[in-house]
Amino acid sequence: MAPITHILFDCDNTLVLSEALAFEACADLSNQILASKDIQASYTGEQLLSEFVGQNFRGMLVSLQKKHNFEIPQDELQKYVLMEEDRVIAKLKEKLQPCVGANEQLAAIAKSGKYELAVVSSSAHRRVMASVEKAGQAQYFPPEKVFSAATSLPTPTSKPDPAIYLHACKTLGVEPARCVAVEDSKSGSLSAIRAGIPVIAYVGSYETEEKQQEMAKLLTELGAKVVMNDWSEFPACLDAIEK
Repeated sequence: MAPITHILFDCDNTLVLSEALAFEACADLSNQILASKDIQASYTGEQLLSEFVGQNFRGMLVSLQKKHNFEIPQDELQKYVLMEEDRVIAKLKEKLQPCVGANEQLAAIAKSGKYELAVVSSSAHRRVMASVEKAGQAQYFPPEKVFSAATSLPTPTSKPDPAIYLHACKTLGVEPARCVAVEDSKSGSLSAIRAGIPVIAYVGSYETEEKQQEMAKLLTELGAKVVMNDWSEFPACLDAIEK
């Protein structure tokens, strides 16, 4: 096996505890959109998180259209995507925290000098940059090392489409097999796996032990190589993949 040279991190609930804040911010907007289309349905942030975790807002709106059988014109959809982005970023700048132990591991990886680091996310580039800046991680992820399925591609998409991982690898000039991805969700893990990148499944951001075990089982069945319950386990997880 070729040596690992690049570590590609998902952002939301992998590096930073953002998903609950983000879905809290977008629930009101989602309900406003549904009401404007005369759809008799509404969601809490917690319900959206449970059903659509790992998708960006554009992907979530596509899923909501299919589920509730309505259509949003492309220009209107783009307007909502930008509105949601602004609301989420404001919430993240106010309350965001890094995942427990993530900053310590990032510092150790950077100090080792062995790997190139990048973020590969479904979220918009502007949102990811706001997140890593608030979490004290921006020194590891300059803007050119942040890849967004929502805004870095010619045609916006969302994980589990592997397009953003393939784009990141091409831009970084690295073969997928020489990378490791760290992912917390089904859609994110599938995106990396479909791109040919081995996955460390991080489940430490799930709030209950039962949910952590459920996700560990699911992501392993999908093809994740190892499960990481806590960021302190990262060196051992990376070592297991390298061996």
